[in-house]
Amino acid sequence: MAHMIQLWPIAITLALIGYLEAITIGLGFEEKNEEDHIDANQELVALGSANLVGSFFQSFPVAASFSRSAISDESGSKTTLAGVFTVILVVITLLFLTPLFYYLPNAILASIIMVSVYSLIDLSYARELWTYRKDEFVVLVITFLITLFIGITQGILIGVLISLLLMVYRTSKPHFAELGQIKNSDYYKNITRFRDEITVRDDLLIVRFDSQLYFGNSDFFKKQLYKYIQNKGPNLKGVILNAEAINYIDSTGTRMLMKVIKKIRDDGIQFYIAGAIGPTRDIIFSSGISKVLPREFLFVKIKEAVAYFDDPANMSDSHEKVAYQRNYPGN
Repeated sequence: MAHMIQLWPIAITLALIGYLEAITIGLGFEEKNEEDHIDANQELVALGSANLVGSFFQSFPVAASFSRSAISDESGSKTTLAGVFTVILVVITLLFLTPLFYYLPNAILASIIMVSVYSLIDLSYARELWTYRKDEFVVLVITFLITLFIGITQGILIGVLISLLLMVYRTSKPHFAELGQIKNSDYYKNITRFRDEITVRDDLLIVRFDSQLYFGNSDFFKKQLYKYIQNKGPNLKGVILNAEAINYIDSTGTRMLMKVIKKIRDDGIQFYIAGAIGPTRDIIFSSGISKVLPREFLFVKIKEAVAYFDDPANMSDSHEKVAYQRNYPGN
């Protein structure tokens, strides 16, 4: 037990690094060849099994190698039999051919690896990122520099960490737009993109939130919604939330949405939700949201919510199904 306590931190670290390296290299070849498909779960099982069995024979930890994978790919290998033949050749070389390689300079071996790996360098992809996604280009450059000057393990780990932080930042401030009706149609689009073709009402605010609603962006949602409400002025009588892009609401988002709905309704403004998909409706019905927002204020389409706002007698069949059937099938 003392040995296990001493070894498990480095063991977990090695397992994580080996898995990240294998998946990264596999995805790189998948993108290059456009034929292979990497199953992350299968790779994890393979690496785990190899290390588990190898541990009984005092083997080194099993992981992927960027240089050896590049050489194997350049050699034209297609199946796992290539690994079997490689093992056979290595054993033969170690037993009988080492005198032939004794005086071979390390520079020669390095050049073989460099020539093989060079074909995997894709500068056009970096140029595309610089043109269209500068934030991802910065991640690429940082990962490349750390890998070059420190090591591939540190480069992969820091690259993954920066990517996760970038993802969290994006989801913390997602796209939030006010919608308006396109003239002579039932479509509702962003008023900033269709200025001349949009009909905007002073008594009705329609907004769309393009992300899941969770603890990381719940405060942003609340501030932006109140900002839109304040800009509408005293003539505002109703707010419609287009929830088509909201695929999940966590507990923090649920509590925030309940408080927002209650405050808006206390201010004499009606609140409606339109377009919520099945899983989101399940959360609405199973959480406290349905306690502060009656079910008749849930709609399939924005136009139905607008029609109900104008005349509560307008209730379509689909509206009744969404409002009163909790486990409504489909989306």
